[in-house]
Amino acid sequence: MKAFLKKEWMEWKRTGRMLVLLLIFALFGIMNPAAAKLTPWLMETLSESLADTGLVTTTVTVDAMTSWVQFYKNIPMTLLVFVLLCSGTFTGEYQRGTLIPVVTKGLSRRKILASKSLLLSGGWTALYLIGFGITYVYNAYFWDNSIAKNLLFAAVCNWLFGVWVIAFLVFFSTVAQNSAQVMLETGGVVMGIYLLHMFPRFQTFLPAKLIEGLALLQGAESPESYYAAMTAAGVSIVLCMAASVVCFDQKRL
Repeated sequence: MKAFLKKEWMEWKRTGRMLVLLLIFALFGIMNPAAAKLTPWLMETLSESLADTGLVTTTVTVDAMTSWVQFYKNIPMTLLVFVLLCSGTFTGEYQRGTLIPVVTKGLSRRKILASKSLLLSGGWTALYLIGFGITYVYNAYFWDNSIAKNLLFAAVCNWLFGVWVIAFLVFFSTVAQNSAQVMLETGGVVMGIYLLHMFPRFQTFLPAKLIEGLALLQGAESPESYYAAMTAAGVSIVLCMAASVVCFDQKRL
């Protein structure tokens, strides 16, 4: 398993996947405070042209909350990019037939599944921490992060939502034949949960609630109201991984 983990890590580096993801997450981390910092300047620059059309602009005040608003708007986009780039983690092996030699030499299928799942979840965790850390440091330098309530708890909720999506990515990778199917099926589940979340009776316990970090930062919601959604996400992750083990054991490589 250690050797297979090393092989997976080398593949991430050689294909450039890790570098691309690292640049994207770092860029998004920088863009959040940069967009907030540049907003007053942009409004001042556009004030004259807007005045010609009859629109009057007022002075815009920005703070750390403005930057965190950008962060929680952008983080779903980074998760989407992560899923797009990692959707072929399993299916690429099926198409190339590269899993057959390691399985015939005695490597357990469950260790292969564990290695790939560990690298996916670990990669998401590390990249998420990089993006969050860059935003946090810049916000602390320019403003004051204390204005945002429940900051770390909100960050954990968003991270858990990403792990929940990855669990479905792993499950569909064990039953699908190509990366397009993996993306469509994973996206279908996320979209379905999001649509159900629009109904008030489902909002408290669906994992889609975990991406509503702004309500926590602004004090409109308390951490207790997210416990049911966190529990549902945790149970879903366990069930997905258990189903993945069963399906991958029977998968024709």
